[in-house]
Amino acid sequence: MEYLDRGVVAVPAQGGGILVSWRFLGNDPDDVAFNLYRGSTLLNSAPLAGATNFVDSSGTTGAQYTVRPVVNGVETADGAGTASVWGNGYLSIPLTPPPSGVTPANEAYDYVIKEASAGDLDGDGQYEIILKWDPTNDKDNAQAGYTGEVYIDAYRLNGARLWRINLGKNIRAGSHYTQFQVFDYDGDGRAEVAMRTSDGTVDGTGDVIGNPTADWRDNGSTSTPSTAGQPPRMQGKIISGPEYLTVFNGLTGKAMASAPYWPQRGNGTDNPTRAQLNTIWGDDYANRSDRFLAGTAYLDGQRPSIIMARGYYARSTIAAWDYRNGQLTQRWTFDSAIPGLSAYSGQGNHQLSVADVDEDGKDEIIYGSMAIDDNGTALWSTGLRHGDALHVGDLIPSRPGLERWGPHEESGKNGGIGASMVDARTGEVIWSRPGTGDVARGVVGDIDPRYPGAEAWTSSETTVYTAEGVAIPGAIRPAQSIAFMVWWDSDDTREFFHENKIVKYDWNRNGSLVTLLTAVGMEKSNGTKNTPVLSADLLGDWREEVIWRRPDNREIRLYTTPYASTRRLTTLMHDAQYRCAIAWQNTAYNQPPHPSFFLGEGMVAPPRSDMVVRKYHSAGS
Repeated sequence: MEYLDRGVVAVPAQGGGILVSWRFLGNDPDDVAFNLYRGSTLLNSAPLAGATNFVDSSGTTGAQYTVRPVVNGVETADGAGTASVWGNGYLSIPLTPPPSGVTPANEAYDYVIKEASAGDLDGDGQYEIILKWDPTNDKDNAQAGYTGEVYIDAYRLNGARLWRINLGKNIRAGSHYTQFQVFDYDGDGRAEVAMRTSDGTVDGTGDVIGNPTADWRDNGSTSTPSTAGQPPRMQGKIISGPEYLTVFNGLTGKAMASAPYWPQRGNGTDNPTRAQLNTIWGDDYANRSDRFLAGTAYLDGQRPSIIMARGYYARSTIAAWDYRNGQLTQRWTFDSAIPGLSAYSGQGNHQLSVADVDEDGKDEIIYGSMAIDDNGTALWSTGLRHGDALHVGDLIPSRPGLERWGPHEESGKNGGIGASMVDARTGEVIWSRPGTGDVARGVVGDIDPRYPGAEAWTSSETTVYTAEGVAIPGAIRPAQSIAFMVWWDSDDTREFFHENKIVKYDWNRNGSLVTLLTAVGMEKSNGTKNTPVLSADLLGDWREEVIWRRPDNREIRLYTTPYASTRRLTTLMHDAQYRCAIAWQNTAYNQPPHPSFFLGEGMVAPPRSDMVVRKYHSAGS
């Protein structure tokens, strides 16, 4: 796994003083303790052997703090970290949006931030932020019309931009087109960036992939309007031209390796007719063929692989790729169109998850209502079909292994099931809730300490259920709590992300919400999906940070918790399942990450990971 520094962060504490927080790393000794200094003043009377946060009651916003590990009773500078105080409780990162544009249909557009990821691009143990700029005219696949071009930027936390990639006119803009992965795939200690590209993609050094003048967009001249007053059905759609999977250097944005994207739109061709498109994918206007997902998985139990997928409403295809020694090679492919795999068609979601569901040390791909084994073979399919949300974790700690929770959009085709809790190893339905039509959202997390495990709920009911599927008497799901979650305050239960707030479920008042933080002047991403730009354990102890965007898209702010905690826990980024979840978080309909263990009230501290870190050296070793 990736080398991380101590991640020290300091903010005004809830209740007064300064809260200083730092990482307990996956490769730290079990019994490591810490000394904390304000300037040259030691603040602790004995090494801090518990939680990796501390409230300096006499601290001020002008202070500087240093954390030094204590191993076998001896303080060491190796692994130390220093931080100044974020006086406002957040870090401001200024941005420069891409230039505005005009489509061939003379429609003007600007740019907005929707998703971001994190990776250590330069190997110094600190994360950089990699974000996607979508034009304001981005489209769902079912919609016709031109879109502007998609850009990917990399920023240091100090606001310095490392590079900008322009995906070009031949990559359409929208939630389902560009899923980008940020991870150290070749093991050199620095993260790469991987995504789908085409003719005209301009890398971070200005080099162009393919034909720089090619324009594969359909002008709509031969198609009929989809609905009155709308553009012709095919206008702006792209069903011709080459597609690639490209790996970019994380530090420079340079394209390092490309391979033909698998599968092609047609069977053996990048240029199918509309009739062929309909036969292969189930429609003739690229609604199903251009639904892309992406992830990162430890398929051999040691090094990460790139997961790239196409299709889920009908035909579902997944390819695993390795990037080693500057080369992209295909590890395996899965295709539900292969005879004998029809049970795996139509089971995909608007996202995927990655987890070691069979406890063999290798990751599986949970692709909505089905799962693919680490070697690319079919593992299980529930037949419950497509859904808009997906959660995989140790949700019922009294049962062995992991569970999968989520809603279903097609209850009319799956026997009337609107949401299900499934054994992630076998696909066995543990319990379910009925549904009629599209159950649009479903969330699970430990929000009520009176009941063991993670509580679950959906957008179609106001009832909150225990992990075992029992309705909690009097508990009412607040309307705001059907999207995203975050570990934020002093206890082990999880909080809700809502618009520009972090709120807590009050189980003593049947689910009323208590606001813990309001990010004044910031706003959510993704409209009704109501998600952050990114939420992850980016700094400090195991609690999560949240990134919001300013409405004019010229700033993002990284917020960290002001609450002290007594929980000692390895940074979540050194849990492989959680780290892979941060990589796939930007995929289509963003979902909150879950670790490989139960994190909540009554939790048992998980065993320390059996891991090594890949640290970058100037020679690249």
